[in-house]
Amino acid sequence: MTADRFNSSESALHLVRSRPAAETAASIDSHRILDAALELIVEEGLPRTTMTAIARRAGVARATLYRRWENVTSIAADVSTREWNRLTERAAERSVGSTRERVVATVVGIVGEMRSHPLLRAIVEESPEFLTPYQVRRPGQVSAFHLAIIEDALRQGAADGSVRSGDPAVQAQAVLLMSWSFVITAPAILDVPDAVGPELDALDAELALALDRYLAP
Repeated sequence: MTADRFNSSESALHLVRSRPAAETAASIDSHRILDAALELIVEEGLPRTTMTAIARRAGVARATLYRRWENVTSIAADVSTREWNRLTERAAERSVGSTRERVVATVVGIVGEMRSHPLLRAIVEESPEFLTPYQVRRPGQVSAFHLAIIEDALRQGAADGSVRSGDPAVQAQAVLLMSWSFVITAPAILDVPDAVGPELDALDAELALALDRYLAP
């Protein structure tokens, strides 16, 4: 993620912006529906969010939803993908320095924002089973995309000397696995239900140190 690479038309940031289908849908209805679903999941919880309620909040016919999504869970998956990619873009835009420094700053920024995001808090508190398939069965769209971004950045870092040599695919997997635990498990370990506060800031600083040392030549 050197500055030129990261901001070019072929950059990881460009790929974030071109992803996923929910984010690039031409229809204004899609955005309005995802916004409505996000609001309802945060306000009511995923188990109490219905297709009827989403349609009503979005101001569209329920049939419109069923033409695009099978059920609330599939809408929630698209909401999650959109939100995580938005915060990935924000974290990437803030990062500066060498390729390694940018990787570390971007990853730690994503961890902090995702962990405290109202959507994730609502899911963790009431519907943790929603996350289970992506933790033990298969990578989700976002995890697979994050792996691709990190791997691409680590190849750039190895080329410019800021990242140690090694298999960038395996290194990316290690970075993602380490970071994911800081997103999901850290609030429980520290007993911080709202997932914000100085204790977690201190933990994120340790994550940054660990990632930097892991990737340093």
